[in-house]
Amino acid sequence: MASERKMRDGRTLIVHDSGHGDRLTLVWHHGTPQTGALLEPLVRHAAERGIRVISYGRPSYGGSTPHRGRAVIDAGYDVEELAQQLGLSRFATMGASGGGPHALATAAQLPDRVSAVVALSSPAPLTRRFDWFAGMVAPEALRAAAMGREARASLQDEFNPDAFTAADWEALEARWKALGEDAGRAGAEGDEGAIDDDLAFTSPWGFDVEQVRQPVLLVHGGQDRVIPLSHSEHLLARLPRAELWLRPNDGHVSILDAIPVALDWLLQIR
Repeated sequence: MASERKMRDGRTLIVHDSGHGDRLTLVWHHGTPQTGALLEPLVRHAAERGIRVISYGRPSYGGSTPHRGRAVIDAGYDVEELAQQLGLSRFATMGASGGGPHALATAAQLPDRVSAVVALSSPAPLTRRFDWFAGMVAPEALRAAAMGREARASLQDEFNPDAFTAADWEALEARWKALGEDAGRAGAEGDEGAIDDDLAFTSPWGFDVEQVRQPVLLVHGGQDRVIPLSHSEHLLARLPRAELWLRPNDGHVSILDAIPVALDWLLQIR
């Protein structure tokens, strides 16, 4: 079920709610680019465990109003307002790829409401503590974003198929076909959301990850060519209560097969 939610600043966010589940509520943060629509495998795995899933299109995605210049922490502010509107007193949060930083931001902003975080294949904040771009098959968009909006906006987005492993392509053709279809819809809407995401990832996030005091589960594939394992390793060293699940044979998409076990982990934490 999708609905429009008016924010205090006049923006509109498109919110998706599975509408069922009495054991836990999960706020899902989508990847880059996606529309924010709920993905069938995620909803099915959650429903089997009595988990309600809520997602929303970040600004410029899936009909949500643009918010140029947004930082990663702005997702925390948006979820805080949505939680008030939806009557959510306590919930967990999960994000994959570009959704990972926004899931962490939600936890940092709402320490008394967010019970735990799962971040799958998440980028770390841009830093010189390790080679942030090393291992990325196609770092061009993020490198351009690090130089500013003009550089990123002038870059024509072209997907490099080598960024996905054979396991990723198999997952997209079968179990996670819905993700590929949704990414296609998001891409057809334009590149404003992806540009804003990339600029946010490569700019100050608006919070320090050390502020996230809740339990955090980092899940990463050893074969990830989009966001290399070094990013989760860096996050692991900085997050006070984090653990890392390494799946050696997974890439950037096939890592989503870990979601059922990650949901079980969240149920134990709550």
